[in-house]
Amino acid sequence: MNYQMLYFASLADRAGRAEEVRDSAARTPRELYAEVAAAHDFTLAAERLRVAVNGAFVAWDHALADRDEVVFLPPVSGG
Repeated sequence: MNYQMLYFASLADRAGRAEEVRDSAARTPRELYAEVAAAHDFTLAAERLRVAVNGAFVAWDHALADRDEVVFLPPVSGG
């Protein structure tokens, strides 16, 4: 399946990009995050992130579908 991945903050910095299309056999956000974390050397555990699919926050075991937009949101701080 193909997923439209969006990265923000430290994840975008680490990946060197804000978005990518990824062909993957992952069926859940947890599986997909494990794959992209290995590919981009992400150091944040999934439990520290929020995940959204097609604009809505979902659980890590949510079933993904072809062409879903998946966003992993790291903790951020601001002033």
